[in-house]
Amino acid sequence: MPRLEEIKPYKTDHWDKKEEVEHMFDNISGKYDLLNKVLSLGTDRNWRKKSLTMLIPFHPKNLLDVATGTGDMAFMAATLLNPVSITGIDLSAGMLDIARKRLETKATALKSSIEFQKGDAEHLPFDSDTFDAATVAFGVRNFADLQAGLKEMNRVLKKGAPIVVLEFTKPRIFPFRQLFDIYFRHILPLIGSWTSGDRRAYKYLYESVQAFPDFDAFNQELIKAGFEKPHFKSLSAGICAIYIAFKF
Repeated sequence: MPRLEEIKPYKTDHWDKKEEVEHMFDNISGKYDLLNKVLSLGTDRNWRKKSLTMLIPFHPKNLLDVATGTGDMAFMAATLLNPVSITGIDLSAGMLDIARKRLETKATALKSSIEFQKGDAEHLPFDSDTFDAATVAFGVRNFADLQAGLKEMNRVLKKGAPIVVLEFTKPRIFPFRQLFDIYFRHILPLIGSWTSGDRRAYKYLYESVQAFPDFDAFNQELIKAGFEKPHFKSLSAGICAIYIAFKF
Protein backbone atom coordinates (compact mmCIF):
# COMPACT_ATOMS: atom_id res chain seq x y z
CA MET A 1 0.00 0.00 0.00
CA PRO A 2 1.50 3.40 -0.93
CA ARG A 3 2.44 5.90 1.75
CA LEU A 4 0.31 9.05 1.68
CA GLU A 5 3.25 11.19 0.62
CA GLU A 6 3.67 8.97 -2.48
CA ILE A 7 0.14 9.59 -3.72
CA LYS A 8 0.37 12.17 -6.51
CA PRO A 9 -3.07 13.83 -6.27
CA TYR A 10 -2.56 14.56 -2.58
CA LYS A 11 0.90 16.11 -2.75
CA THR A 12 0.01 18.73 -5.37
CA ASP A 13 -1.17 22.11 -4.17
CA HIS A 14 -4.85 23.03 -3.73
CA TRP A 15 -5.44 24.42 -7.24
CA ASP A 16 -3.31 21.80 -9.02
CA LYS A 17 -5.45 19.01 -7.62
CA LYS A 18 -8.68 20.80 -8.52
CA GLU A 19 -7.56 21.30 -12.13
CA GLU A 20 -6.26 17.74 -12.38
CA VAL A 21 -9.56 16.25 -11.17
CA GLU A 22 -11.58 18.49 -13.50
CA HIS A 23 -9.50 17.51 -16.53
CA MET A 24 -9.56 13.82 -15.59
CA PHE A 25 -13.34 13.62 -15.33
CA ASP A 26 -13.83 15.68 -18.50
CA ASN A 27 -11.65 13.12 -20.26
CA ILE A 28 -13.62 10.02 -19.18
CA SER A 29 -17.12 11.57 -19.14
CA GLY A 30 -18.32 9.79 -22.28
CA LYS A 31 -17.64 6.31 -20.86
CA TYR A 32 -18.16 7.06 -17.16
CA ASP A 33 -21.66 5.59 -16.71
CA LEU A 34 -20.99 2.40 -18.66
CA LEU A 35 -17.71 1.80 -16.90
CA ASN A 36 -19.23 2.30 -13.45
CA LYS A 37 -21.93 -0.26 -14.17
CA VAL A 38 -19.45 -2.79 -15.54
CA LEU A 39 -16.94 -2.37 -12.73
CA SER A 40 -19.55 -2.57 -9.95
CA LEU A 41 -21.79 -5.18 -11.65
CA GLY A 42 -24.63 -2.73 -11.18
CA THR A 43 -24.11 -2.47 -7.43
CA ASP A 44 -23.49 1.29 -7.56
CA ARG A 45 -27.19 1.84 -8.35
CA ASN A 46 -28.23 -0.17 -5.29
CA TRP A 47 -25.81 1.83 -3.13
CA ARG A 48 -27.31 5.10 -4.36
CA LYS A 49 -30.83 3.87 -3.70
CA LYS A 50 -29.97 2.90 -0.12
CA SER A 51 -28.39 6.32 0.41
CA LEU A 52 -31.40 8.24 -0.86
CA THR A 53 -33.82 6.04 1.08
CA MET A 54 -32.30 7.50 4.25
CA LEU A 55 -33.71 10.90 3.23
CA ILE A 56 -37.30 9.74 2.73
CA PRO A 57 -38.38 10.48 6.35
CA PHE A 58 -37.24 14.12 5.95
CA HIS A 59 -39.28 14.89 2.80
CA PRO A 60 -36.78 17.40 1.37
CA LYS A 61 -38.34 19.93 -1.00
CA ASN A 62 -35.11 21.50 -2.28
CA LEU A 63 -32.22 19.07 -2.70
CA LEU A 64 -28.59 19.81 -3.52
CA ASP A 65 -26.49 17.10 -5.20
CA VAL A 66 -22.79 18.00 -5.04
CA ALA A 67 -20.33 16.35 -7.46
CA THR A 68 -23.40 15.30 -9.43
CA GLY A 69 -21.35 13.94 -12.35
CA THR A 70 -23.66 12.62 -15.07
CA GLY A 71 -26.69 13.00 -12.81
CA ASP A 72 -27.28 9.47 -11.51
CA MET A 73 -28.02 10.62 -7.97
CA ALA A 74 -30.21 13.52 -9.10
CA PHE A 75 -32.35 11.37 -11.41
CA MET A 76 -32.86 8.70 -8.77
CA ALA A 77 -33.66 11.32 -6.12
CA ALA A 78 -36.38 12.76 -8.34
CA THR A 79 -38.10 9.37 -8.44
CA LEU A 80 -37.59 8.31 -4.82
CA LEU A 81 -37.99 11.65 -3.02
CA ASN A 82 -40.15 13.67 -5.41
CA PRO A 83 -38.72 17.04 -4.28
CA VAL A 84 -39.82 20.36 -5.75
CA SER A 85 -36.31 21.06 -7.04
CA ILE A 86 -32.97 19.29 -7.40
CA THR A 87 -29.81 21.24 -8.11
CA GLY A 88 -26.85 19.23 -9.33
CA ILE A 89 -23.45 20.91 -9.31
CA ASP A 90 -20.12 19.64 -10.60
CA LEU A 91 -16.67 20.92 -11.50
CA SER A 92 -16.50 18.93 -14.76
CA ALA A 93 -18.15 20.47 -17.81
CA GLY A 94 -17.83 17.17 -19.66
CA MET A 95 -19.78 15.27 -17.03
CA LEU A 96 -22.46 17.98 -16.94
CA ASP A 97 -22.87 17.83 -20.72
CA ILE A 98 -23.78 14.14 -20.36
CA ALA A 99 -26.14 14.93 -17.47
CA ARG A 100 -27.97 17.58 -19.50
CA LYS A 101 -28.30 15.27 -22.51
CA ARG A 102 -29.77 12.61 -20.25
CA LEU A 103 -32.17 15.17 -18.79
CA GLU A 104 -33.47 16.02 -22.27
CA THR A 105 -34.71 12.43 -22.65
CA LYS A 106 -36.75 12.59 -19.43
CA ALA A 107 -40.41 13.49 -18.92
CA THR A 108 -41.40 17.17 -18.85
CA ALA A 109 -42.11 17.15 -15.11
CA LEU A 110 -38.62 15.86 -14.40
CA LYS A 111 -37.01 18.45 -16.64
CA SER A 112 -38.66 21.25 -14.70
CA SER A 113 -37.49 19.95 -11.31
CA ILE A 114 -33.78 19.28 -12.07
CA GLU A 115 -31.12 21.85 -12.88
CA PHE A 116 -27.45 21.14 -13.56
CA GLN A 117 -24.79 23.80 -13.23
CA LYS A 118 -21.02 24.01 -13.22
CA GLY A 119 -19.51 25.03 -9.91
CA ASP A 120 -16.96 24.42 -7.21
CA ALA A 121 -18.01 22.53 -4.07
CA GLU A 122 -15.69 24.74 -2.04
CA HIS A 123 -17.39 27.94 -3.28
CA LEU A 124 -21.06 27.05 -3.75
CA PRO A 125 -23.00 29.78 -5.62
CA PHE A 126 -26.01 29.65 -3.30
CA ASP A 127 -27.32 31.67 -0.37
CA SER A 128 -26.96 30.31 3.15
CA ASP A 129 -29.82 28.22 4.55
CA THR A 130 -31.22 27.36 1.11
CA PHE A 131 -31.52 23.56 0.89
CA ASP A 132 -33.49 20.97 2.86
CA ALA A 133 -30.92 18.20 2.20
CA ALA A 134 -27.63 17.58 0.41
CA THR A 135 -26.14 14.47 -1.18
CA VAL A 136 -22.68 13.55 -2.45
CA ALA A 137 -22.02 10.22 -4.16
CA PHE A 138 -18.37 9.26 -4.69
CA GLY A 139 -17.32 12.90 -4.74
CA VAL A 140 -16.02 14.11 -1.39
CA ARG A 141 -12.68 12.35 -1.74
CA ASN A 142 -12.07 14.51 -4.85
CA PHE A 143 -12.37 17.80 -2.98
CA ALA A 144 -9.11 19.71 -3.03
CA ASP A 145 -9.94 20.87 0.51
CA LEU A 146 -12.28 18.43 2.25
CA GLN A 147 -13.15 20.74 5.13
CA ALA A 148 -13.86 23.68 2.83
CA GLY A 149 -16.29 21.58 0.80
CA LEU A 150 -18.08 20.18 3.85
CA LYS A 151 -18.35 23.63 5.45
CA GLU A 152 -19.83 25.05 2.26
CA MET A 153 -22.49 22.34 2.21
CA ASN A 154 -23.18 23.06 5.85
CA ARG A 155 -23.57 26.77 5.04
CA VAL A 156 -26.17 26.29 2.29
CA LEU A 157 -28.25 23.77 4.27
CA LYS A 158 -31.08 24.84 6.54
CA LYS A 159 -30.63 24.23 10.27
CA GLY A 160 -31.26 20.60 11.14
CA ALA A 161 -31.12 19.50 7.49
CA PRO A 162 -29.42 16.17 6.66
CA ILE A 163 -26.38 15.54 4.52
CA VAL A 164 -25.90 12.07 3.03
CA VAL A 165 -22.51 11.03 1.69
CA LEU A 166 -21.84 7.81 -0.23
CA GLU A 167 -18.16 7.01 -0.58
CA PHE A 168 -15.73 4.16 -1.13
CA THR A 169 -13.97 2.85 1.96
CA LYS A 170 -11.11 0.49 2.75
CA PRO A 171 -12.49 -2.94 3.77
CA ARG A 172 -11.20 -4.19 7.11
CA ILE A 173 -12.30 -7.82 6.99
CA PHE A 174 -10.19 -10.67 5.60
CA PRO A 175 -10.21 -11.59 2.72
CA PHE A 176 -12.18 -8.61 1.35
CA ARG A 177 -9.43 -6.16 2.25
CA GLN A 178 -6.85 -8.13 0.27
CA LEU A 179 -9.20 -8.72 -2.69
CA PHE A 180 -10.18 -5.05 -2.73
CA ASP A 181 -6.55 -3.99 -2.78
CA ILE A 182 -5.69 -6.28 -5.70
CA TYR A 183 -8.77 -5.34 -7.72
CA PHE A 184 -8.63 -1.57 -7.24
CA ARG A 185 -4.85 -1.28 -7.46
CA HIS A 186 -4.18 -3.51 -10.45
CA ILE A 187 -7.29 -4.77 -12.27
CA LEU A 188 -9.51 -1.67 -12.25
CA PRO A 189 -6.93 0.67 -13.88
CA LEU A 190 -6.39 -1.93 -16.60
CA ILE A 191 -10.13 -2.20 -17.34
CA GLY A 192 -10.44 1.58 -17.16
CA SER A 193 -7.65 1.96 -19.69
CA TRP A 194 -9.26 -0.48 -22.13
CA THR A 195 -12.70 1.10 -21.79
CA SER A 196 -12.04 4.84 -21.41
CA GLY A 197 -8.48 5.17 -22.69
CA ASP A 198 -7.43 6.81 -19.42
CA ARG A 199 -5.58 4.45 -17.10
CA ARG A 200 -4.55 7.31 -14.82
CA ALA A 201 -8.16 8.14 -13.91
CA TYR A 202 -8.76 4.68 -12.47
CA LYS A 203 -5.35 4.50 -10.85
CA TYR A 204 -6.38 7.74 -9.16
CA LEU A 205 -9.53 6.02 -7.84
CA TYR A 206 -7.41 3.55 -5.88
CA GLU A 207 -5.03 6.24 -4.62
CA SER A 208 -7.81 8.59 -3.54
CA VAL A 209 -9.61 5.86 -1.60
CA GLN A 210 -6.39 4.97 0.23
CA ALA A 211 -5.84 8.59 1.24
CA PHE A 212 -9.43 9.31 2.27
CA PRO A 213 -10.39 9.40 5.99
CA ASP A 214 -13.18 6.82 6.16
CA PHE A 215 -15.58 5.42 8.78
CA ASP A 216 -15.11 7.09 12.21
CA ALA A 217 -12.44 9.43 10.81
CA PHE A 218 -14.92 10.88 8.32
CA ASN A 219 -17.52 11.25 11.06
CA GLN A 220 -15.01 13.49 12.82
CA GLU A 221 -14.54 15.54 9.64
CA LEU A 222 -18.30 16.08 9.53
CA ILE A 223 -18.32 17.27 13.14
CA LYS A 224 -15.43 19.67 12.44
CA ALA A 225 -17.44 21.11 9.54
CA GLY A 226 -20.41 21.92 11.78
CA PHE A 227 -22.57 18.81 11.50
CA GLU A 228 -23.93 16.78 14.39
CA LYS A 229 -25.09 13.20 15.08
CA PRO A 230 -22.94 11.64 12.33
CA HIS A 231 -23.10 7.92 11.80
CA PHE A 232 -22.31 5.54 8.98
CA LYS A 233 -23.57 2.30 7.49
CA SER A 234 -21.02 -0.01 5.88
CA LEU A 235 -22.07 -1.71 2.63
CA SER A 236 -20.86 -4.70 0.59
CA ALA A 237 -18.37 -6.02 3.15
CA GLY A 238 -16.87 -2.59 3.70
CA ILE A 239 -16.26 -1.58 0.08
CA CYS A 240 -18.25 1.60 0.61
CA ALA A 241 -20.27 3.37 3.29
CA ILE A 242 -23.19 5.75 3.66
CA TYR A 243 -22.72 8.64 6.08
CA ILE A 244 -25.53 10.80 7.42
CA ALA A 245 -25.26 13.87 9.64
CA PHE A 246 -27.27 17.02 10.34
CA LYS A 247 -26.51 20.73 10.25
CA PHE A 248 -25.97 21.93 13.81
